Amino acid sequence: MTQLAPHRAARRTLDAAGFPIAAWDAAPVDGSHRATALFVPGYTGSKEDFAPLFDPLTAAGYRVVAIDQPGQFESPGPDDAVGYSVQWLGEVVRTVTAAVGDGPVHLVGHSFGGLVGRAAVLADPSAFRSLTLLGSGPDAIAGARRERMERLEPLLPLGMTAIYAAMDQAARLDPAWQSPPEDVQAFLRKRFVASSAAGLGGMGDALRTEPDRTADLAAAGVPLLVCYGEHDDAWLPPVQSDMARRLGAREEVIPSAAHSPAIENTAATAVALDRFWAAH
Repeated sequence: MTQLAPHRAARRTLDAAGFPIAAWDAAPVDGSHRATALFVPGYTGSKEDFAPLFDPLTAAGYRVVAIDQPGQFESPGPDDAVGYSVQWLGEVVRTVTAAVGDGPVHLVGHSFGGLVGRAAVLADPSAFRSLTLLGSGPDAIAGARRERMERLEPLLPLGMTAIYAAMDQAARLDPAWQSPPEDVQAFLRKRFVASSAAGLGGMGDALRTEPDRTADLAAAGVPLLVCYGEHDDAWLPPVQSDMARRLGAREEVIPSAAHSPAIENTAATAVALDRFWAAH
């Protein structure tokens, strides 16, 4: 599957914290639904990262809303990098939850979106039926991904086009690199260049400085799922498994997937989410 997977979701715009938030909104064909799920993308991601899940989850009876965070793709955001704190983005998610207008939602945060989702839940647990941390971790990112972010930081003044070109060139030097289909490659470039350089810098700072708030989340009383690909290379599987243990959370390992289970193994990810949500 890819970000360009066909689906029946409708494009809409939500207002949150004074910014228009771009969203896909998908509901079962008959208009009824068991609950609403809100998806928050990760660093450099967008709402399209969840596109393959829309139809399977609506077929299972859920309404699904996926957003671009401020500064990502089709959602504008602050002009200053310091505006993109995890706490502020969490407040945006809370405001979006209210704008969706469907009571407590099942919140799913992918990667950096998991840190943002955690902040939203800690600020108001009553707004959420559950929280799924999808390929996310307990604190600041480390390892190779952090090193890549730090190498790109000096390029921020050059703009998004130059940063993307440098990222693409570096990716092609990796022996494991595989070229995506041309239409996907064009989309990935389009959304990256359309995103905010201030947002890239601010979210990158937040991703590298977030403290461990696992104990706070465990005490919030919201049902929790830790779900990740068996080959995740961001927060490594042992790190996420330990976080699940400390949270007292349900844990689902998605086979044949790395850091983007929604795309890399859509069917297994949809089943894991449905199984968790059905219990809550």
